[in-house]
Order: sequence, then structure tokens, then C-alpha cells
Amino acid sequence: MRRAPGTNRSALPGFAALALAVLFTAGCSGGDDTSAYGDPTESATQVTESPTPSLTPPYPTGASGCHDNKGWTTTESVDWVKLDVDTPQQNSSSGDLEFSSMPGYLGPLCHKITVQVEFWKLVYGVADGDDGESLSDGTRPDYYFDIRRVKRVELRTDASSERKIALPKSLYADDRSPCVGALLTITVGKPLKSKELPKEVEVGGTKDIWDRDTVEFRTKRVADYELSEPSAPQVCSPDGKPTADPADVPPPSAEPTDLYPTGLYPTDLYPSPSYSFDLDDILRSPTP
Repeated sequence: MRRAPGTNRSALPGFAALALAVLFTAGCSGGDDTSAYGDPTESATQVTESPTPSLTPPYPTGASGCHDNKGWTTTESVDWVKLDVDTPQQNSSSGDLEFSSMPGYLGPLCHKITVQVEFWKLVYGVADGDDGESLSDGTRPDYYFDIRRVKRVELRTDASSERKIALPKSLYADDRSPCVGALLTITVGKPLKSKELPKEVEVGGTKDIWDRDTVEFRTKRVADYELSEPSAPQVCSPDGKPTADPADVPPPSAEPTDLYPTGLYPTDLYPSPSYSFDLDDILRSPTP
């Protein structure tokens, strides 16, 4: 794995965001109740309650019992897969990747959509040297990482039934190397190409509204994804091998624990996060 010189989502608790860059290598989705009352000397007149309007399902089925998706664009297919899939972190009941089935809400569709489920192994290494290229915001990365696909499952799905996909055990093992992370991608159409994979990734950085680590892909075909970060990239050598006990080596951006001894101010907001950039962006199309 080629490493480049330079300086820098489960996040590293108490530490600011650490940035890393990627080198790519080929590898292996009512109405209110009202009553009218007459004069006290007359009998009360009953008023029929107004019916509650029904909600239109997002993907209503027609006479054929399916939702017509003929001619859908990639964007429309991506939007549908986003509703259809539950990633392992979202699916706490089993930890597997699940594709749901709910008539009217997900379809079923009249025409199946091709979906790629891909698992990527990320090996992180500390940046070696200070003369590497700067990131897009002018800073330098702390880490670089190599990315390889370890598993791919192709589905032809229409939400007519539920599907489950197990995670690669070795990639998600509790005792995996502190220098190894994992990236799960759910993509519409063909398998992801190297040029579509993320070029920059944060460690312990920005999260979206779903409390998910933010990863920027270079394609609009990714319907969903999930990042599992390395547990201690700060102990990794430039070639991605652990060199020390993580408990003995704090991350480069870790701040002193006694910065505010009175405890009146939070200490997890400083220093500001830094980001990453792929120095050489060596791209080769992954093997399906």
C-alpha cells in the first residue's frame, strides 16, 4: 500500500475530528367532532362526524398489485432504495442488512431494480512526513487509508419480500485490528468504480441528522452507506500495522484533559476538526 506524507465516523470519544486520505486499490438504499343542539324545548339533532382523510401511500399499487416504476430515473430509484434498506446500525434487532417489504409504502414495484451491496475494508496508516499535498481546505491529513472490496452481493429487488444480508464476519469481528475500518455501500445499478469512492473521510468528525458518520461519494448512485471507523488509527504505522497499545498513544489532535479544570466549559470542541485529501488518487476499477 502506497503511503503519502502529510498531516490530518464510531467517533473517538473526547477527541477532535482526525482527517485521513485514501489510496484506492482494486479488490475482490381528523376532522373535529362537532355536535349541533336545537332549542331546549326540541330534541337534539345529531350531526354525522366528518371522515378523517386517508393518507396517500408514497408508492401506491395499481390494479396489477404493483407500483409502476417503468422509466424511473436513477434519482427516483435511489430515493426508493433509501426507504427500502435498513443498515446494520439502523437495524439493531439483528445487526444484518435488511431490505423491507411494505405494500403501498415500498411498492411492490412492477419492475425490479438492480442494487449492489458492497463491503469495503479500509486500512489506515499515519501520514509519513510533512511535505505531502494539502487538502481541499489547505490543511494536511493525519492519516491515509487503502480501500479494498471484500464482498459484493447483487440484488434484483422489488420489495415483494424481505431480504437479509449477513455482514462479513472477519471484517466486523470484535478483535479486528485497530488500524482497520469498514465501509458498507448500497448502490443502484452497477458496482461502484474506484473513481466513485470517497476521496476524503473524517475520523471522529461530522455526523448527519441520523447520527451517521458523513462520507462524501463521487457519485449520486449511492442510496445508503455505513462507516465503521478504526478503533485507534493513531497507533498505526504508515503501512497500516499497529505499533503500540492504543491506551498509551492518544490521537495527534487530543487536547489536555485539564484545559478547563473548573469543568465549566466543554473540552470536546477544541481544536477545530481538520480534513483529508488523497495525495495521488491512484484509481483502478475494482474487480466485480
